[in-house]
Amino acid sequence: MAEYVELVLFEQSLAGMNCPFFDRVGDVAEKTDGSLLFDIRIEGDVRIQRMAAIGYRANGTVAIMMDKNGQLSSAPVNGDDEVLVAELTVWYSLPMTEKVCVSYQGAAARLLAKLL
Repeated sequence: MAEYVELVLFEQSLAGMNCPFFDRVGDVAEKTDGSLLFDIRIEGDVRIQRMAAIGYRANGTVAIMMDKNGQLSSAPVNGDDEVLVAELTVWYSLPMTEKVCVSYQGAAARLLAKLL
């Protein structure tokens, strides 16, 4: 699935798509028949400012990252890293009142370190 995600990201860049990160990731998920698992801000990283994951049922998960310059890249998520994706997905699905009490930054930093 990572190849299809890269193809859609390339298509977006050619089209000059200047939408918010959430919209671009949603477009990728829709065009590749995936489901958005999470979309989060990355605090304190010198390279990456946003990260999302798209799940593809039995075909795995692909992470999409946006760097500080707004460029998007993707990486397949290794089977061992699915635990971190699951943790971030659970946090993302929490009601806002609970999100403010629970930090996702540790899981996000560990996943990002494994992807880059």
